[in-house]
Amino acid sequence: MKALESPQTPMTAVNKVTHRNSQYMKVRDGRKQPIRGLWVRGGRYYARLNVQNPLNGKVKTRRIPLTDSDGKPVKTVAQAVAELRRLQTQKLDNSLPVLERTSKFNDYAQRYLNLISSGQGAKKPGTVDKEKGILARWIREIGELRLDQIKRLHVNRFVEKRLSANKSPRTINLDIITFRVVMKRAHSDGLIQRLPTEGLKQLKTITTKRSLFSTADLDALCKAAFETKQDKVATTVPLTANAQQFVDYVRLMSYCGARRNEALGIKWEDVDFEKGQLWIKRQITRFGIIQVKNSEQRVVEFNPSLRAYLIEMHTRRAPDSVWLFPSSQRGKKDIAAKTFRESLLIVRARAKKAHFGFHDCRHHFMSMCVMSGIDYMTIAEWVGHKDGGILIGRVYGHLANSHKKLMGEKVMFQPIVVKVASAVVR
Repeated sequence: MKALESPQTPMTAVNKVTHRNSQYMKVRDGRKQPIRGLWVRGGRYYARLNVQNPLNGKVKTRRIPLTDSDGKPVKTVAQAVAELRRLQTQKLDNSLPVLERTSKFNDYAQRYLNLISSGQGAKKPGTVDKEKGILARWIREIGELRLDQIKRLHVNRFVEKRLSANKSPRTINLDIITFRVVMKRAHSDGLIQRLPTEGLKQLKTITTKRSLFSTADLDALCKAAFETKQDKVATTVPLTANAQQFVDYVRLMSYCGARRNEALGIKWEDVDFEKGQLWIKRQITRFGIIQVKNSEQRVVEFNPSLRAYLIEMHTRRAPDSVWLFPSSQRGKKDIAAKTFRESLLIVRARAKKAHFGFHDCRHHFMSMCVMSGIDYMTIAEWVGHKDGGILIGRVYGHLANSHKKLMGEKVMFQPIVVKVASAVVR
């Protein structure tokens, strides 16, 4: 192949037709010696390197067009040599940019979803389902972009669109978190050098304190469940067909702090009347029976209300079921109820408590525990928090006004005089 000494002066624009028809030729230095790894073709300089494809691990020879820091083709031999040396250094440091065409975001995101859906991603079905929905939105926005083409600009535009659609900052932050997980995986695979979310701060969110769901509110809700209504033929019928089971469900969560799906997963074998303990071992979801959150079983010691209500519930136990809340449509197969959502909507409308949700029962339990003087760490163990009680104090520690007034009366600013009986000296 014919060697060529390239000019040191800036080059003119390259004609595309001429470029395609020209050959690669070696570049020579001022002493007419070929510069190893440096080639020129149609006025463009190229570095020749053996690089590994991160997608399949194969090593092959690549001619890489050399550009300056602004992404423009270098124009002199000196510039070309400098860029060649930079690429060679990056190769030795294992920081060479991806030189192969990377996957499109939609293809890579789908591979990620296939992985976590197969059970290898250590994520629960509910989490996988949520991430599918989030990534579907990202795919609509940037699905055709290749991984190394995704910039902060695209992330900012996505956020702007979500804000214009009146989505809450918390929802958008969750969108970003899921996107970052996928891009971190691409980074670990060597497909991108930097994350497009690097340095991106989360949107500020305002955590509103939940109003205390009091014992009076609980009683009013349960009372409403047993009320009646008029059907289409003017016959008096129960407000909801499973009123008793709904009330048992709500009161049990309020007395033990179980999450809604965890309460559905309790069996009678989990109730130890002798030791005074209730075990939380599983939860019922639309995906079936799965482990409790954080994958750790826990035990809740009986309090007087919990013990009394479990004893009462046991008198109504279905003889053909092992579940505290068996499905009313179980037939010959013993299965647990999956949800009381429909009953909730009916009952809370009658009770005029539109903002009540099943989580309010858990909140009620934690608030009552705090007002009873139970230490935060113990409450955290009962409800399955892993932070040692920090969340209890920050979110669930706001108390009823009557309790705060009682506590205020106990504050003393003067020393208390304690009378001590005089000792008898012998």
